[in-house]
Amino acid sequence: MPFLDLAGIRLHYDIEGREGAPWLILSNSLGTTMDMWQPQLPALRERFRVLRYDTRGHGQSGIPAQDFAVEQLGRDVLALMDHLGIERAHFCGLSMGGMTGIWLGIHAGARIDRLVLCNTSAHIGPPELWNARIDKVRNEGMAAIVPAVIERWFTPAYRQRAPEEVERVRRMLLETDPQGYVGNCAAVRDMDQRGEAATIANPALVIAGTHDLATPAADGRWLAGQIKGAAYVELDAAHLSNWEQADMFTAALTRFLEQGDKNG
Repeated sequence: MPFLDLAGIRLHYDIEGREGAPWLILSNSLGTTMDMWQPQLPALRERFRVLRYDTRGHGQSGIPAQDFAVEQLGRDVLALMDHLGIERAHFCGLSMGGMTGIWLGIHAGARIDRLVLCNTSAHIGPPELWNARIDKVRNEGMAAIVPAVIERWFTPAYRQRAPEEVERVRRMLLETDPQGYVGNCAAVRDMDQRGEAATIANPALVIAGTHDLATPAADGRWLAGQIKGAAYVELDAAHLSNWEQADMFTAALTRFLEQGDKNG
């Protein structure tokens, strides 16, 4: 699979789908890889030219040696687009990927067609929570936090009915490099985009989960209310709504993106 070497970091990415179709960039959550989008790929490959990538510090991308912010995560996306000659693309990010999408909508809206922000927030705190998680991972490794993360990410009903799917996500979390994880935790900890969210002018869809404890549905409703004309969909799911309600998530995503293609 291909890589892009930036100053001090290597990004791993993958391209699938029809040549000549509209570009769609997918951005993963904290602690996962590009494989978190597997439930959506069969449908998306038929309709779009899909660019997935491992956010820095995750998967096969490099581990940053220096601190960074959500701004850098957004600039990584722009660098990938420049490298591949992509002038404009749809963008869909979940959780941390959604925070990256908020930054892109605020600072690089001209490069984005339609923006899908899933199970995310313009600010997520308090800092003490993140500092405690960072210290725990540094001292004890990823295994120390994975059980609690899985409980926040999936409802008890889903964990019971889909143990194999939950296990796939658990493995992604366990295999995340601790240094890469804590670097991204710090970037999320320091992020506050609440004051600028209302400047996003892209057609936007916000997807939230009714049972999401990590980025509550109230945060999604607030975000949708800040972006003029934004659509809002709330699913009967916890944090990883694209797994727990995969069919409904995919249907909402494709319906929203194809509205733009028909209008364009």
